[in-house]
Amino acid sequence: MKIAFIGLGNMGAPMAANLARAGHDVIGFDQADVAVEGVEMVTSGAAAAANAEAVITMLPNGQILRAVAGEVIPAMQNGAVLIDCSTVDVDSARAVAQQAAGAGLLSVDAPVSGGIGGAAAGTLTFMAGGSDTAFSKAAPLFEIMGQKAVHCGEAGAGQAAKICNNMILGVTMIATCEAFALADKLGLDRQKMFDVVSTSSGYSWTMNAYCPAPGVGPESPSDNDYNPGFAAELMLKDLRLSQQAAESADADTPMGQIAAILYEQFVEHEDGLGRDFSAMLPRFEKRSRP
Repeated sequence: MKIAFIGLGNMGAPMAANLARAGHDVIGFDQADVAVEGVEMVTSGAAAAANAEAVITMLPNGQILRAVAGEVIPAMQNGAVLIDCSTVDVDSARAVAQQAAGAGLLSVDAPVSGGIGGAAAGTLTFMAGGSDTAFSKAAPLFEIMGQKAVHCGEAGAGQAAKICNNMILGVTMIATCEAFALADKLGLDRQKMFDVVSTSSGYSWTMNAYCPAPGVGPESPSDNDYNPGFAAELMLKDLRLSQQAAESADADTPMGQIAAILYEQFVEHEDGLGRDFSAMLPRFEKRSRP
């Protein structure tokens, strides 16, 4: 298949390389001067999209997605599929899907979970929104770039699933970090805390698979001085998207709102920028009750 890949950053580059290694003809474009093994680079998104059967985008936000879609959709051939793997607001995902449909194209919003490591290893999870036909055309590519793809519903459903999932993740990480900081002040050994919680009702992914306490549980960014697997500023972005969606849908999400405020404080006014989102633990360690 001839595939255009637009947005070859930390996530997009390894995803595109995996498609090329699988034997696909991958044409790439990025505003930065990058080189990706097996990918032929061109000078514009429109040039990459011309004659492509699938155009994949991995972009920073909804505004940029809308701009790129405005450039590539007119260049795409009838019946091709636009697969957006960015994490953006639901309204932007739906607007791009509507624009693609008006041009005779298929489209899928397919944000991912799994981070840079999952992108390199081809073990991402895709949360997809779009028609059955569009998902079926994209599915073989998801199988190369990831280990699982869930068709969540019509246009925008993939973004909705990603936003809801990451709101849970942000809230849960804060609660996990608070609990460890409290355990410290109560004189409870961290390993004993983990042994109890990881096999009891406090079980969670943030405790069992991504423990924020160094030296406890499976290896995680906390064991590497909180160098990011998933950066705090990306968590802040996703929590803000969750609250934008909640406002649009008139949904009451007080825990998500508080999590967004705490990560905003951590990233923009403390030392969270460039650190893993689990670095909330050393933040709470140093704080006293207000």
